Amino acid sequence: MPYLRLKQLVEVEGTAAPSKISASLRETGKDCILRGTGNPNSAAVCILETHAPNTETTVRGLARLVQVGPDFTIVDISLKGLIPGTYQASIRQNGDISRGAASTGGVWEEETMGTEARGKLGQIEVGSEGSGGIIIDASIAVWELIGRSMVLSPIAEPPNRNDEASLVGVIARSAGMWENDKVVCSCSGKTVWEERVEQKEKGML
Repeated sequence: MPYLRLKQLVEVEGTAAPSKISASLRETGKDCILRGTGNPNSAAVCILETHAPNTETTVRGLARLVQVGPDFTIVDISLKGLIPGTYQASIRQNGDISRGAASTGGVWEEETMGTEARGKLGQIEVGSEGSGGIIIDASIAVWELIGRSMVLSPIAEPPNRNDEASLVGVIARSAGMWENDKVVCSCSGKTVWEERVEQKEKGML
């Protein structure tokens, strides 16, 4: 594909999680930025932040959601800068994160489905270096999650506690394959590569 080589773009077809694809590309000695995954309207992203007061680096993780089949979605979560331990990941009823986890509502579907609620994504182990990740197969369509929130909290603490170890984020629609062609981020005026370098320097990538 000459166009792809000329533009230094790589197209990958399959069901591999975005973190696995980017890790494989970095193993070749190149850096990379994912500029869209999945088909249009089948991808979402959630930036996970702590709402604890007086915290310098608030962003601690990223969740990418890619629907690869009818009601079948890969949830790819990466975390850094956390206290080691076991964390519970869940999707909440609403997207109000104004008060951190405390304002996100209950776990999605838990009131009607109990332990079978699809909002219970699973547990993530964060190692001694403060990082962790998990890839989850969920029987969910991406459109069901847009506008809801995701919460990660230590299983040893109350699920809606707003300390530095608890992370929250709103699930937003993400670009499908080749839909994200931006070069400069409108929020900062920096190129996407400059933003990536900045995040790497903060230890988030």
